[in-house]
Amino acid sequence: MIHTLLRLLSAPETARRMGELAAGAPASAPLSLRLELPSMTTDWLHLLPAGQPWWYRARPAQGEFRLGIGHALQVASAGNNRFSALDNAFAGFCSDWRRNGPALAFAGFAFAEDNAAPLPNALIAIPALLLECVDGRCSLTLSSPVGSHTQALAAWPTWLAATPATQATAPRPPRPEPLAEQAWMARVVAALRDIANGRIDKVVLTRCRQIEGNVPFSPSDILAALNSQQPGSTVYAYSNGKQTFLGATPERLVRKRGRQIHVDALAGTAWPGSPALADDKNRHEQSLVVSAVVDALAHWCDAPPLIGLPDEHAAGHLRHWRSRISAKARVGSTLFDLVRALHPTPAVGGFPGEAARHWLAAHDERRHGWYSGGIGLLTPEGDGEFSVALRSALIKGKQATLQAGAGIVAGSNPEQELAETEAKLGTLMAALDGVSAGCTQDSRSA
Repeated sequence: MIHTLLRLLSAPETARRMGELAAGAPASAPLSLRLELPSMTTDWLHLLPAGQPWWYRARPAQGEFRLGIGHALQVASAGNNRFSALDNAFAGFCSDWRRNGPALAFAGFAFAEDNAAPLPNALIAIPALLLECVDGRCSLTLSSPVGSHTQALAAWPTWLAATPATQATAPRPPRPEPLAEQAWMARVVAALRDIANGRIDKVVLTRCRQIEGNVPFSPSDILAALNSQQPGSTVYAYSNGKQTFLGATPERLVRKRGRQIHVDALAGTAWPGSPALADDKNRHEQSLVVSAVVDALAHWCDAPPLIGLPDEHAAGHLRHWRSRISAKARVGSTLFDLVRALHPTPAVGGFPGEAARHWLAAHDERRHGWYSGGIGLLTPEGDGEFSVALRSALIKGKQATLQAGAGIVAGSNPEQELAETEAKLGTLMAALDGVSAGCTQDSRSA
């Protein structure tokens, strides 16, 4: 496949078609040329680059795999107006975007508006090279600013040739972490006390686990393992060329197609050996999410949202309650308007939202990378979809930081909530199995 891609990049016909699209456009405008590739089934993971930013998004069960390499154009933001800033920047991209077919931008953001290390707090980018395989139909989309497309064509072949070498090995069993576990359960007890006193109804507490290997971790191997382990989830990644943030999430934040909106209200967790998913605690937790999503969408919809019946949704060895919520957006509302209204849902923050956020800040809740924020795709037509970035790992060389959380509500049991976070961290640990050799672990609460 790489030989086919290199031939396309060097073909005079490709340069000619890009020149025709660029004619008369401002030098800063985006330019995208979509080229059809031979039909196949591929996840593109063999083409992850070394030293370039890249994005990955897959839905294995649906035969959908996308890899974006490099940035043609990008905008980062932070603070209270981060979503509005990205919305305005993307509208600017779209106003002059020259393209011969479908094109995409990727975007991601952190849970909190002030978390900016090591990834940008919020980022939107048009990938320079977009490889797509959807139901066996494959394509390559080349994008650059109009004024630099000739230089870009000359540089892109070197990106495809630079793929990192990987070594697949196995981690050692994790060490016990009694002090970190006790500290985390003490936070659960503090949350339950404030829930009993009526200060909050729910708060989501997270734990992280530091893993160190004696060889660098391989994002491509981990993503391939997640694709196999959780084909019904959305497998995602963003790399800035040094750190990689990746994971597999069962939860859609919002999808917009035309004026149609679809949101997942997902909460409550069960795993082998846990209490039944249908117990009162899990149902209560899920009902809080449904109520908050409906209230958040009300301002942006022409009519009250429709709530589907809750069902069990599998994510690897875990199961969750999920209700699908649909609505029709008001004319003029954008995907970022909906993201701003919905994030953070009670599934990742708590309820009521503002009180839960204050509680988390007061109790030094830390979330790494874009964990419990969002990652997604947007089209020039204004459509797109964001997923909640759950079950994540932030990787840099031999270091990996895993993170997972649990929703604390009235009736929560601290030891059971700890077991829930262990089950969620286990999904990433299973993906790391066979990837790094001689690992040691230093876990702590975050």
